[in-house]
Amino acid sequence: MAIAKQYLKTKPVCKVTFTVPAEDAKKVAVVGDFNDWSPKGSTLKKLKNGTFKGTFDLPKENTYEFKYLVDGEYINETEADRYQWNDYAGSENAVLEL
Repeated sequence: MAIAKQYLKTKPVCKVTFTVPAEDAKKVAVVGDFNDWSPKGSTLKKLKNGTFKGTFDLPKENTYEFKYLVDGEYINETEADRYQWNDYAGSENAVLEL
């Protein structure tokens, strides 16, 4: 798993690319507080090598909690900036700091 951040000079956004190796998965989405934890519109595209990848424009100077939704199962990003306990989920969420 990986996260790549590209800050734009002309706009107050950061292009964030999420990469998830999941050869056997049928569907992978990134969900978090930046999209109300909804997989709609946040599905990653499956590449020929079995990796799922997607890029999203997120407002910079913010912190976001998120997880990957892989075939209905929530998975944390191993390269997150940090982790935050979430009482609602009863587990830690990955945190993205822009």
